[in-house]
Amino acid sequence: MTEAAQAAAVADPAPTPAVTKTQAAAPKAEEITVSVRRRSEPLQKVPVATSVYTAKQASRDNVHDLQGIFQFVPSANFRTSASSKDRSMFVRGIGTISTSPGVEPSVSTVVDGVVLARSGQATADLLDLDHIEVMRGPQGTLFGKNASAGAVNIVTAAPTAAFHAYADASYFSGDEYRLSGGVSGTLIPSKLIGNASFLVGGYTGNVQNLYSGQDVNGYQHRGGRTKLVWTPDDDTKVTLGLDYMYSNDAVPNGVFVSSSRVAYPSNITTHNPALAQALASEGISPSSHNTRISNNTLSKSIDNNGGVSITLDRKLGGGYTLTSISAYRRWQNTQDQDYDQLSQAYVGLPELKDHGWLDFWQATQEVRIASPKGHFFDYVAGLYYMHAVDSETYDRSLSPVGGPQNSGRAQFGTTGNNYAAFAEGNLNFTKKFRAVLGLRLLRDDLSYTFNRHSTSAAAVTGIRPDFNSTGSTAHNGYVDRIGLQYDFTPDVHAYFTYSHGYKGPAYNVFFNMQNTDTQALKPEQNNSYEIGLKTQFLHHKVTANFAAFIENFSNYQANFLDNVAGATVTRLINAGAVSSKGIEGDITARPIRYLTLGGNFAYTYATVDHFRCPSNAPTSCNVDGQPLPYAPRWKFVLNADYTRPLNDRFNLSLDSDYTWQSRTQYSLTETPDTVQKAYGIWNLSTTIEDKKARLRLSLVMRNAINTHYASYIAYGNLGGVVDWMPRDYGRYGGFVLHKDF
Repeated sequence: MTEAAQAAAVADPAPTPAVTKTQAAAPKAEEITVSVRRRSEPLQKVPVATSVYTAKQASRDNVHDLQGIFQFVPSANFRTSASSKDRSMFVRGIGTISTSPGVEPSVSTVVDGVVLARSGQATADLLDLDHIEVMRGPQGTLFGKNASAGAVNIVTAAPTAAFHAYADASYFSGDEYRLSGGVSGTLIPSKLIGNASFLVGGYTGNVQNLYSGQDVNGYQHRGGRTKLVWTPDDDTKVTLGLDYMYSNDAVPNGVFVSSSRVAYPSNITTHNPALAQALASEGISPSSHNTRISNNTLSKSIDNNGGVSITLDRKLGGGYTLTSISAYRRWQNTQDQDYDQLSQAYVGLPELKDHGWLDFWQATQEVRIASPKGHFFDYVAGLYYMHAVDSETYDRSLSPVGGPQNSGRAQFGTTGNNYAAFAEGNLNFTKKFRAVLGLRLLRDDLSYTFNRHSTSAAAVTGIRPDFNSTGSTAHNGYVDRIGLQYDFTPDVHAYFTYSHGYKGPAYNVFFNMQNTDTQALKPEQNNSYEIGLKTQFLHHKVTANFAAFIENFSNYQANFLDNVAGATVTRLINAGAVSSKGIEGDITARPIRYLTLGGNFAYTYATVDHFRCPSNAPTSCNVDGQPLPYAPRWKFVLNADYTRPLNDRFNLSLDSDYTWQSRTQYSLTETPDTVQKAYGIWNLSTTIEDKKARLRLSLVMRNAINTHYASYIAYGNLGGVVDWMPRDYGRYGGFVLHKDF
């Protein structure tokens, strides 16, 4: 749910705010405070289009990662894959798809003030979540170098001085379980408080592997998180954060929906008799309702993700506050994929297996100062540095029928440094009228090494011959924001902003890298215009926020199809010019006591303006004017919440939400068989709370009308079309039991 439509509320001061409630007796809006400008401010007065999603909503919806949460954020979408390396986020139809460690995402992800350099780091289970802020449009002035399309600010629970402990247990059909718990309180009176939490969860899956007789498309997760807050004096706070998450996602490398392909723009269907016969012999009937595969390699992605951060907040004289965030994070990924997507080799369909290993670490340092509010000029300014190192090994083996076996191994890596100075503030001409000024000056240094050895001197299916290369590049860039804001009344606020976004240079470093990939891609840049209106009326019983935007991107970094001896691969290119324009709205109404109604929508017209066709492209480049991938034209969320006391001891809550999105293209090639038709999902939940026992039981049903849809559709590596099935591909239900101590 977005801006106004949530059960969230007041946050603690930045940099690690927590959403809490200030409940009024009358059915009026709860004040929501966020840190989207690196300081605590009311959401209704921030000149940034922002969506907020809370831990309470995540529990009610049974979603615990960004893929699930983005279903309830109309302006955001998520690209799933068999490996966490390939997953990515989109805001207003703009995002980056690439396995290359030499490219940064268009949507920045921040966890407790620490910017994550790689998208794969952000796909883990969100343990001990407090809330998430999804900021739309360029956010690079304050949220790091890789925020040209938007930023996702993840805030985890802060320690409390008062003792508090909790335990959660949930179980859902399909043998999905989740056990978590935590404790918070004072360790040294007036000096040290802390919290600690843990998670163990798993899911069998909703795809049947006929070869092994097992269900796949499930997961096993476990992890922990802790924060310690030391206050040596009244002016100083030091926060130590530690977290670790283990993820084992057994996600298949696609489920066949067709053995044929439909070309764009001719709409000519090309059949693949060899693939159709192979699938039939293995008991697979390709269709949009197929839930079966036959793979002799278990496709899985195993991640070890964690880090440590030290945040220092120091009050200075004159109302100034100094903040320093020092952080180290490490991400290790091991993946196996059944590249041929079959259980054995057939004539014309060789067997291919992939195994990859990744070791990535980053060290960051940010120092910023926040001025006191109420002066003519108030601001946040600082310095930022990131050092990121990636090392990867990728193996691919090829076993054709009646032919020689071949294999390839690529060892590659990147090293990147980012330096930045930034500031953003308000010129307060009057109490009602102000200008917004923001600027970030930055420098990117990026280098790579690559070495591939193949057993074949010529290209064979999916494997190019030996290749070695190194390279480096450096680029200076800038990000800015200029705007005006006017408060018509204490409850009606309007703003207009212009922002320049920037995403640094990139290298296409991947298993099949070749000479054409050795040149650095140009930085992706964009100009964004946004006008917004945030209102509350009828004594705060109704909140209605709207934003309209136009975003124009140049040198857009995107993946396009390529071919290696009959196998489908993708290449990262400067695709050209794209744009996104639209209108977003968030409305919440409390017509009667106990009842809250919400309606949030996004109309996004994201298109390719001019496509720069790569040489020897295997598919049509005539995509000018066509929609961008992961950009449904319409997406909305309708929700209703009825919560009332039954008596002095028990409360009852009834919740319902309906999400709908229009047809969505999943490929930049604009092929008609990679389009997901429009669909809607209806979810229900009922909660009864025993206040005396501090116990809460929720019954949850997801996808009540049993709508089948694909979270991603792509071409199979050796032919046909495959899709990826989400957790709520079909109707399922269960319970969540929560106990406070």
